[in-house]
Amino acid sequence: MLIRITLSLAAVLALAGCNRPPAAPSPEKPPEPQASALRNAMQQPLDKAKAARDALEKAPDTRAADDAESGR
Repeated sequence: MLIRITLSLAAVLALAGCNRPPAAPSPEKPPEPQASALRNAMQQPLDKAKAARDALEKAPDTRAADDAESGR
């Protein structure tokens, strides 16, 4: 009796494992990016730093004007 239950259970488990694989994605349509929120969160501080650097590079050099006024 125990052998019948064991064999039946083993057969059910074996058949349950034989499912079709999931459908392959269409090669014409690329998959949607899933990490865009994380990428954006990481990119924001970098963009701010680049903007600050660009602003400093474009700003006129005030040190030379200050030195000329003070007579150094």
